[in-house]
Amino acid sequence: MAFDEKYFSTHTYANITFARYSMYWWSNRFFAILARRHGRSGARLLEVGSGMGHLVGQLSAEFEAYGMDLNHWAVNRSKSAAEKAALQTASAQELPYADGVFNTVIIKHIVEHLPDPAKAIREIGRVTEKDGILILATPNLGSLLKPWKGQRWIGYQDPTHISLKEPEEWLRLIEDAGFEFIRVFSDGFWDVPYIPVVPRFLQKLFFGSLGGFQAITGWVFLPMRWGESILVVARKK
Repeated sequence: MAFDEKYFSTHTYANITFARYSMYWWSNRFFAILARRHGRSGARLLEVGSGMGHLVGQLSAEFEAYGMDLNHWAVNRSKSAAEKAALQTASAQELPYADGVFNTVIIKHIVEHLPDPAKAIREIGRVTEKDGILILATPNLGSLLKPWKGQRWIGYQDPTHISLKEPEEWLRLIEDAGFEFIRVFSDGFWDVPYIPVVPRFLQKLFFGSLGGFQAITGWVFLPMRWGESILVVARKK
């Protein structure tokens, strides 16, 4: 499956007219909170895989923001959502930036799509300055409720997820790229239904409440295995 107009237009997170307060909206808001909390205001920030530009656009007021994506169509469309950001088409595995030029790098649900995610993480380590911040998210093969879903688990539903790895392997790759961990956590159980006979709205309330509270408040507290994604905040040594 190609990362083309059809891909972006048929995935909820990439809809340029996404509904306010949708899961995608809250996710971008939460990552923006993390960037503002851990990054240095006014410094250079890069979003690797910026898609339609909604996240990097949010951060353009506080940072000197850069966004890049492999898909030229998405980069062109993202200009309306990220007018103040410097946007370009490039590969995450060959970042077109000098060494140590970014204070904050965000790579949100991109590494699982890459044929060589280890190279991309090394590249991020190269372009991140000393004491700079990496914020990474990817599907969590260690999720406690993944066995309940089996092959229906959300991480298996996208055919472009070609590099799913256990959390421990992602952490090793991040360490190998020169980072030390600030926080390793998860995003909650939002891949309902987990129990076939229980109504979805009840399962959203029961299973999704902790992740929803974390997303709304910005208070990070969910252990690594308590959700469908692993999230990492790390500092360059």
